[in-house]
Formats: sequence, structure tokens, C-alpha cells
Amino acid sequence: MTLHTEIEPALVSDIVSMWADAAPERIALVDGGHAWSYTTLHDAVRDTATWLIASDIRPGDRVMLVCENCVAAVAIYIACTAVGAWPVIVNAKLSDREIDEIREHSGARRAIFTTGVSPKARIQAARLGATPAEPAGYGVISMSALNEPTTPEAQSFAPNENVAALIYTTGTTGKPKGVMLAHRNLMFVAKASAKARAMTSDDRVYMVLPVSHILGLTGVLLGSLVSGASVYLASRFDPVAVLKAMEYDALSVMIGTPSMYALTCEYAARNKRSIEAPSLRLISSAGAPLDAATKANTEFAFGQTLHNGYGITECSPTITLTALDAPRSDCAIGRVLPGIETRLVNGDGHDVLAGDTGELWIKSPGVMKGYYNAPEETTQALTADGWFKSGDLARFDNGNLFIVGRAKDLIIRFGFNVYPAEVEGVLNGFKGVACSAVIGAKNGDSEDVIAFVQPSPGSSVTEAALADHAAANLAPYKRPSKITLLHTLPMSPAGKILKNELAVRAAA
Repeated sequence: MTLHTEIEPALVSDIVSMWADAAPERIALVDGGHAWSYTTLHDAVRDTATWLIASDIRPGDRVMLVCENCVAAVAIYIACTAVGAWPVIVNAKLSDREIDEIREHSGARRAIFTTGVSPKARIQAARLGATPAEPAGYGVISMSALNEPTTPEAQSFAPNENVAALIYTTGTTGKPKGVMLAHRNLMFVAKASAKARAMTSDDRVYMVLPVSHILGLTGVLLGSLVSGASVYLASRFDPVAVLKAMEYDALSVMIGTPSMYALTCEYAARNKRSIEAPSLRLISSAGAPLDAATKANTEFAFGQTLHNGYGITECSPTITLTALDAPRSDCAIGRVLPGIETRLVNGDGHDVLAGDTGELWIKSPGVMKGYYNAPEETTQALTADGWFKSGDLARFDNGNLFIVGRAKDLIIRFGFNVYPAEVEGVLNGFKGVACSAVIGAKNGDSEDVIAFVQPSPGSSVTEAALADHAAANLAPYKRPSKITLLHTLPMSPAGKILKNELAVRAAA
């Protein structure tokens, strides 16, 4: 049964209240063997909010939530927004250094850890001297001591302008930055992406992307909840769990990174398993560039179109999605969502000619308020009239957008532009390759093209065979100068390959 409501939620916490009134017994969250109705979630948010206030959390305080996907993380996050605190959502799998840097930079008044379900969170809670608590019906969590000197940020008279998430970028290059996203930003993207995906209360959505990642938070969690859908939470990616959930939980929607689809298909093929997903109506790739080989392999294995999209943390994140009624055979990222404006700009800040490649600029209700305590970086990223400079190179073709690569990742070799995504697409198309990453390395006045490749388990792929494949499919200046096979490429908790770590390896 598809449910409808005439209420338009303006704040994150309004979503839960809306559905608790409209469909109180509707399942909101499924975590392992436990299912929470919207009423149960509403009550947990209320009890947690009361506990936060009793713990001296004030409007404008930053509260760091160190977590993995679970019902506790969802309830605590929404409760923080309900009391006017700024949730600083952090993946428990980050290193000690990364967590300490975010805690210090954000000036968090307290840190909360989902210790009941996350071994990594337990380690961090013990390291930072947190004490156990049980404020609502989701088991034991832990809370740090009060950071007395910290002061709350001023609140806006317009509630939807207050910060509803302070997301620190993964830091694939340099130190992470705190992206301030208001209720208005998150709610715009949650509703727009849900509409583009035709989400309804009948949907069962698999959420393996971390809630600490903007796509997991907005595109998956909030987009599903605002539709009244049921969200199936997974704390970590596991192909076996994905296949089981698709078959037995009647999942209808999965949104994941290209590497997640590639590894799921590779596991199924290696174990001679067909993918049984009788209720699955939508699979969509996001979070990283989709290459043709991964798209083709996934579509063959799943028997349906792998849709694509594009977003960036600073835009809450979704900007484009491919249309459900117009499947693409290529790797276009789709059309710009309604309400969003875009420009393609050259190095001088002028719009490029039609059909040319330029840096993508975005103006959207989803664009961030700015970087926290970083006015210079905010000014560099946002123009005075509200355009966000994405740093991504793109081109339009008949209204559909194609991402060519990152401006800062562009490799200049012998005076020619080499886009890593193109080279990676060729390498990923070779049988026995799970995924790859290409970076540039300075060599005099030029740059070398350096490729790192993760073979599929049991594969006999060699560097020489990959070099021959590249020579047959790439112009000479695009061919890798060096190919290195690695058992596993370094990845962030959100499934992005950490090219900065590969650059350090290449330099060494």
C-alpha cells in the first residue's frame, strides 16, 4: 500500500513526526533482526533529545557522533537536530588522528559513540574516556565528558537555516574540511532525489553507504524516510550480505558505489551464484565515477539498468540523476535536478562554448552555508553571487552531463590532457580487474601516468597483459608509464579510493 501525506516537512526531525502521525506502524528502520516502526523511531528520538538536554547540550553546540550504521546512530542524529545541536557525524572506522582532528576543529561539546554495535566505536570510546549510557531503546552507547570551554554557535531566527549536519570531507587530499549543511539544504536534496527515484512508502531501501557520508545521510536515509519507505541498515559492505538481503528481504532499491557493485558481481560470478532480487526495481551508482565495464557487468548480472548520478558534499550532495524512464547505455550522470542551476566555466571564469569541457559550477538550494571556521576556503569555493565551484571537469551532450575528471587530478603529459577516469575505465574493462586508480607523477616539465590495479581474487592478470591492453585501447600519451598490482586498493569508509595514499606510495 502506498501512503501519502499532505504535510511538507521543513526540518529533519519533522520527517519522523510526520510519518509517526500518518502511518505509525509503518516500518522505518530494520537493523539486523530488529524492526522499528515510525512510532518507535519517534519515541527514541524524543527520549534521546530529553537525554541530550539533561547532558547540557545546548542549541548551537557541536555534538560528535562516532558511529556505524545502526538504529542508534539514526535516532541520535535526528535528536541532535531536534534540540538545535549541530551533529558532527564521523565514521567509527576513521583513524585516531582523523577523529582527534575533527573533534578539535569542530569544538564538540560532547562525543557520543555507538558502542553497542560497533567494535571500532568501542575502541574510540575507551580511548577518549567515554562512559556508558542507555538513554532510549537502542541499547548501550557511550558519551564523553563535557567540553566546558566550548561555546554554542548562534542560531538563526529561521529554523530551517540552522545547521543540521556538519560533515567533514573524507580528506582524500589534504586535511578534511567541515561542511555546514542546513535543514533547508538537506531537505531540498532529500525530496528532489526521492522524487527523481520515484520513491514511495512501498520501497525497501538497502543502506550500506555510511550515515556519516553525505550520500548515505541525505540521498539514502533522509530521501527514504521522507518518502515513508523502510530503510535496511548495514554497518559494513559484504557481498554475501547484499545478495542475501536482496533475495530474502524483498529489497526494492539499492544505492551504492561502483566498487560495491563490481565486488558484488565478482563474488557472484566466482561462486557461480545468480543474483536473485525479485523485488528490486532500482539500482543506482553514486559516490565515485562509474566506468563502462562496471556498468556493463552489473547490468548483465542484475538483469536491469544501473542508473547513475552525481553529487558533492558541499551540495548536500545530489545534483544530477539519470532518468528512470530513459535508461542510458553510457556513463552519463544524467540531467540536472529541478531547482538546480549549472555553468561550465574555463580557467578565466567565463562560460565555455557549447559542447566544450569546463569546470562545473552549481547554484542550488542544496549548496552549503560554508566551511566551518574556514572563511578563506569558503570564499575560494563560493562566489559572491552563490555559485559553488565543484572542481570537477564536465561537458554537456544533449542535456545530459558527463564528468570528465577532477580539475586537480588532471594529468598534463607531453602537453596533452589525460583524464584519469578514462584510463581507469579502460583498465577496469580488462578481465580479472576488480578496480583501478590512476594518478599523475611529476617528471620534469611533464607528468607520468601511474596506474594501480586491484585484481579480482584468483585472477592471473599481469602487469604486462594490462600494458598490452592499454596500448590497444589508449593513445600513446594516455598509456600508463607504470602499472602496479595491489592486493587491495586503499579505500575510505564510503568506498572511495584514497588517491593521496597512492600518491605517497608512488613518490616513495
